[in-house]
Amino acid sequence: MSTTFPDGFLWGGATAANQLEGGYDAGGKGLSIQDVMPRGILAPPVEEPTADNLKLVGIDHYHRYAEDIALFAEMGFKVYRFSIAWSRIFPNGDEETPNEEGLAFYDALLDELEKHGIEPLVTISHYETPLHLAKTYDGWVDRRMIGFYERYARTLFERYGNRVKYWLTFNEINSVLHAPLMSGGIWTSKEQLSKADLYQAIHHELVASASATKIAREINPELRIGCMILAMPIYPLTPDPADVLKVMDADHGNLAFSDVHVRGAYPGYFLRTLRDQGIELDITDADRETLTNTVDFVSFSYYMSICEAASGGEVGQGNIMGGIKNPKLPASEWGWQIDPVGLRIVLNQFWDRWGKPLFIVENGLGAKDELVEVDGVPTVQDDYRIAYLNDHLVQVREAIADGVDVMGYTWWGPIDVVSASTAQLSKRYGFIYVDRNDDGSGTLNRYRKKSFGWYRDTIASNGANLA
Repeated sequence: MSTTFPDGFLWGGATAANQLEGGYDAGGKGLSIQDVMPRGILAPPVEEPTADNLKLVGIDHYHRYAEDIALFAEMGFKVYRFSIAWSRIFPNGDEETPNEEGLAFYDALLDELEKHGIEPLVTISHYETPLHLAKTYDGWVDRRMIGFYERYARTLFERYGNRVKYWLTFNEINSVLHAPLMSGGIWTSKEQLSKADLYQAIHHELVASASATKIAREINPELRIGCMILAMPIYPLTPDPADVLKVMDADHGNLAFSDVHVRGAYPGYFLRTLRDQGIELDITDADRETLTNTVDFVSFSYYMSICEAASGGEVGQGNIMGGIKNPKLPASEWGWQIDPVGLRIVLNQFWDRWGKPLFIVENGLGAKDELVEVDGVPTVQDDYRIAYLNDHLVQVREAIADGVDVMGYTWWGPIDVVSASTAQLSKRYGFIYVDRNDDGSGTLNRYRKKSFGWYRDTIASNGANLA
């Protein structure tokens, strides 16, 4: 078996605008839902931005993007996945014309990537629905959101379509089942949200995603459009057939989103879910036609696996997808179970199911890092992160040997960012340490961690250095 990855493999990192940019009210930007979610998904939103919300400043990437991209280039990135903040382009989300200052910011960011020869991979909507759309329309519950998103996507394709080849329509679109505000901009609280409204919102998002795919191809047939889901391999807690059936049902909940993106229609098991709950969706013939605009590739995040059981088992901690704790696996400091082999499993599962190229666009380890001095230079001795990365990349290499078509790998948070789930900075993912603390203090200076050099060597050797 080859010890290196395929030629042209896209090595890099991934971020989201709301977690690193800051500049929440700069350059004509409107408010997004994240600007009123100071505790992430751990508490209800507030009415107005508050000083304790770390995302308002993030790591000030809005002003320091050139410095950060130069550090990514130093690691040898082939690709950088970032998101465009919807409310930077359309401050309220429902305007007729975009905000030129917001568009110009991403022009400048793309200039830096081009200067360093880094391929951009853009997420159109990454957990940052404009706040006005959430409060006025209840987010994706309202069908009018499709038109607002189409206008936004068309604006991006027309502006950047000759500079950006790879696009993702929505981040972790299946997470709307578990985090309806963060994922779907749905202002109605999760406790009060009806299943009928939730599934109608899902339908509107899926139609909008397929419509964006159609628009992109009309503007530039060379563009490659992907969906993005949260991947979660699920194992039965025991060999009991009831546990296996529970796993099948849970799997269906996740896989339905990509089944629609790849196959262009709702699968039978999803329609049964609606029937069993007495839900009748508003689906037009035009919607069905739009859904036939299928994606070029499937991208996903992978952090952990879970177990399921018909009864019993300890509920897992720390992740937004629920599930039962696997007694065979260790866990991170935040309770996310660490399962490198699960990445090989999910890659094979997805390839067998869809036969579309796959792109791992998030994988990473959140940990509490300690800044120390080595030979007078501030750094972090994060051997635990190196071990996590090595072990997961070995399984990616195994999946490629299995025959899976893997386009690339972007580590989540190559630079420390504010956590999406907990809104902390102490939950660090980066190869680059950012001097900012959970209380907002710090210089915002950047420091290379030990993992910075390791990942640089991995990219330079195309994976030959893996243990």
